[in-house]
Amino acid sequence: MMRQYELVERVQKYKPDVNEALLNKAYVYAMQKHGQQKRASGDPYISHPLEVAAILTEMHLDESTIAVALLHDTIEDTTATRAEIDDLFGEDIGALVEGLTKIKKLDLVTKKAKQAENLRKLLLAISDDVRVLLVKLADRLHNMRTLDHMSAEKRARISEETMDIYAPLAGRMGMQDMREELENLSFRHINPEAFETVTKRLDELSTRNEGLIKKIEDELGELIQAKGLVGTLVKGRQKKPYSVFKKMQSKSLSFEQLSDVWGFRIIVADIPDCYRALGIVHTRWRVVPGRFKDYISTPKQNDYQSIHTTIVGPSRQRIELQIRTRLMHEIAEYGIAAHTLYKDSVEPVGEVKLSPKSNAYSWLRRTIESLAEGDNPEEFLEHTKLELFQDQVFCFTPKGQLIALPRGATPIDFAYAVHTNIGDTCVGAKINGRIMPLVTRLNNGDEVEIVRSGIQVPPPAWEEIVVTGKARAAIRRATRAAVRKQYSGLGYRILERTFERAGKSFTREAMKPVLHRLGHKEIEDAIAAVGRGELSSLDVLRAVFPDHQDERVTVKPNTDDGWFNMRSAAGMVFKLPGRPKDMFDELEGEGPEALPIRGLSGNAEVHFSPSGAVPGDRIVGIMEKDKGITIYPIQSPSLQKFDEESERWIDVRWDLDEANNTRFMARVLINALNEPGTLAEIAQSIATSDINIRSLSMGRVAADFSEFHLDLEVWDLRQLNHLITQIRELPSVSTVKRVFE
Repeated sequence: MMRQYELVERVQKYKPDVNEALLNKAYVYAMQKHGQQKRASGDPYISHPLEVAAILTEMHLDESTIAVALLHDTIEDTTATRAEIDDLFGEDIGALVEGLTKIKKLDLVTKKAKQAENLRKLLLAISDDVRVLLVKLADRLHNMRTLDHMSAEKRARISEETMDIYAPLAGRMGMQDMREELENLSFRHINPEAFETVTKRLDELSTRNEGLIKKIEDELGELIQAKGLVGTLVKGRQKKPYSVFKKMQSKSLSFEQLSDVWGFRIIVADIPDCYRALGIVHTRWRVVPGRFKDYISTPKQNDYQSIHTTIVGPSRQRIELQIRTRLMHEIAEYGIAAHTLYKDSVEPVGEVKLSPKSNAYSWLRRTIESLAEGDNPEEFLEHTKLELFQDQVFCFTPKGQLIALPRGATPIDFAYAVHTNIGDTCVGAKINGRIMPLVTRLNNGDEVEIVRSGIQVPPPAWEEIVVTGKARAAIRRATRAAVRKQYSGLGYRILERTFERAGKSFTREAMKPVLHRLGHKEIEDAIAAVGRGELSSLDVLRAVFPDHQDERVTVKPNTDDGWFNMRSAAGMVFKLPGRPKDMFDELEGEGPEALPIRGLSGNAEVHFSPSGAVPGDRIVGIMEKDKGITIYPIQSPSLQKFDEESERWIDVRWDLDEANNTRFMARVLINALNEPGTLAEIAQSIATSDINIRSLSMGRVAADFSEFHLDLEVWDLRQLNHLITQIRELPSVSTVKRVFE
């Protein structure tokens, strides 16, 4: 276990003017508070915060952050309070310790929603002060290093969470070494068999090629130094097990097929030397085509900069080279920790904030902005994990603005990355001057121009096309808003007609005083609830006019005896003779107050019964929750189940112009001889009548007869009746009738 003076000495090596008093006070306080507490391994609990502090000293962080590491479990696991820490160490450190305590529950979370909510808390805390992230990652790293003492179930759960959240988050913040260690520690517990196999093969390869890395380092170093790049450092290393396994999985390769298990870094003095070193290497050894990337001219979003190339180098081995400056190397090692800025001495000593020039900071800010958009926790978790895991492509606007996107992104993702409004109004895209489909995957260097339309609403199907969290969230919001607007419009028309029928006038303002009785906070929410069928229009009428007595009547057919059932709102039932058409003309569906139904397929407000309805049918609408209006022909036996719910019946009428190009579904049942050619005859009749068959099923009802159930798409009732007459005249057909459900 690290001693008090050892911790101070660690910090003094990179910060000679360290505040020793602060570190000593935090060390003693944590030691006293944790007292005799033990970890699962049996070690004193204080060893954990000490190791977390040690990890942070390797990043050269200030004494305030080290003190927070020592204290980070005191409020959660001891008798310490926020007030006590504020008093002893200041409000700044107290706020950080409390912030870490609040997000501690992210650790052993099993429920997705809870995990998502705590991830939100973590990212919000990070946006306030980046030291929260640095301490949290160091805390997780030490916990992963000591995971062997946990149960197998806990090891797997913590490792999956680390692989899903913490490792990619460390990578996104530019802390590549920490990301690699977290991934390998997680890999060991998530897939122990694969970990053991890959590790064993790497050990065998290392033994077989003992001294090869040193040989290549020497040869590269001597060549570059001989060309005048003095002070260049060449480092070689074998890739980590998880990195090798991931490449085998993504490329579908066996271990023997891997050709770049070794990686080498050439560290030079400045940027011009990076390109000089690249030229020296490429002149001496053959380059592997397609394996060159320049992250100096176009840095990654986590601020990573380096030149990547692969060569067939010394000993005929394919090796991967990374060429960078010392500053780039420091940023690649420590990520955001290398971007810390110290405030002026008039401010609290050692306070660290993330540089606003950092690309990692920009990504974090965009992620935090998505929190404010109101997405539910599960959606936020999904979107954040998507963005954490993606590699990048760099595209340009027509004005030359650089847009970084995840690999596999589409022009829709590009549009939303520029601005949400541009994404919402996107109808097309030009890629490098050519009109291309919106599903096109973008490549590095593409110039993308978005074609827009003011009347566009993002189709819900776009959600399955895009890959960025921002685009998915915006599409879902736009879809919800469009559906809500449709339901609100339908609800408004329903309320207008209900109030007119009662001799009243409907206004939005009249609903305001009774919203609490209707269970809604906003007028538009209540109107949309009427459109969705969640709230009865009669309930709204009674709430606005409590003394009103509804004497409206509705008419329903009784197809069994040819009589008509007439039901009043009060529940009295009368039987009236007469043809349904005659009665319905007077009482339902034809008056000026009836809702016009266009019946366009896919309309979120209007749906049809399973057996369909066609223009010319006498129809009635039934309000159904979350469906809006379902249209039934008045002959439909399904209407009987709504006998006791007269408030759900809506007067509707067809409203189709002469240019209508929409077909409507109707179901027919045909009983015909079971002999060759019967189905062909029926199909021929349907085709010659300009009618489409949507679906067909058949079954044998007797040795000589079969039943055909057909869902047909027709223009109107006249066309359907003509077809039924035509089929009935076929010699092989016994009976044909329309089916209502």
